[in-house]
Amino acid sequence: IGSGPGGYVAAIRASQLGFKTAIVEKRHLGGVCLNIGCIPTKALLRSAEVLESIQHAGEYGIKVGDATPDFEAIVKRSR
Repeated sequence: IGSGPGGYVAAIRASQLGFKTAIVEKRHLGGVCLNIGCIPTKALLRSAEVLESIQHAGEYGIKVGDATPDFEAIVKRSR
């Protein structure tokens, strides 16, 4: 069973039914969702939301300097 969200739930259910399970992953533990899919994507989207909020801060009476994205840092944060 993979170690992502689906495999985790399947392993719990199999254990409840008296079965033993083993993790088999092609790449990184946690599967696609944890490492390159769902969670990293949400982190990237959040960075974009923060940047957009900063860029529109003047609409709320808040003055800020120019905000520029540091893509290397954004990607590092998402991993």
